[in-house]
Amino acid sequence: MSVISFLQDHMLTCPSKALLHIDCPGCGMQRSIICLFKGDVAGSLTLHPATIPLLILFLFTPLHLIFRFRKGAGIIIALQIVVAVLSVTFYVYKFVHHKIAA
Repeated sequence: MSVISFLQDHMLTCPSKALLHIDCPGCGMQRSIICLFKGDVAGSLTLHPATIPLLILFLFTPLHLIFRFRKGAGIIIALQIVVAVLSVTFYVYKFVHHKIAA
């Protein structure tokens, strides 16, 4: 069994979607990561545009904690802002275009 098929078979259920029947701001991120693993960057960006900056943040943060890059803290803050802005903007876009409901 490959990593991709394992991830596809074990996707987590969104509590917001299950209980409230509406998407949360992170909905689509699991499928976006699977698209990245398949090499489909465009598909990943379509499903959730904040996935790539979030993954960069998750990779960069431990490296900064180990190596103490001179401007590492500023880069981490900038990445957090980018992820937040992209997530909120994408959520508002889905809301405006009626793509929020389950």
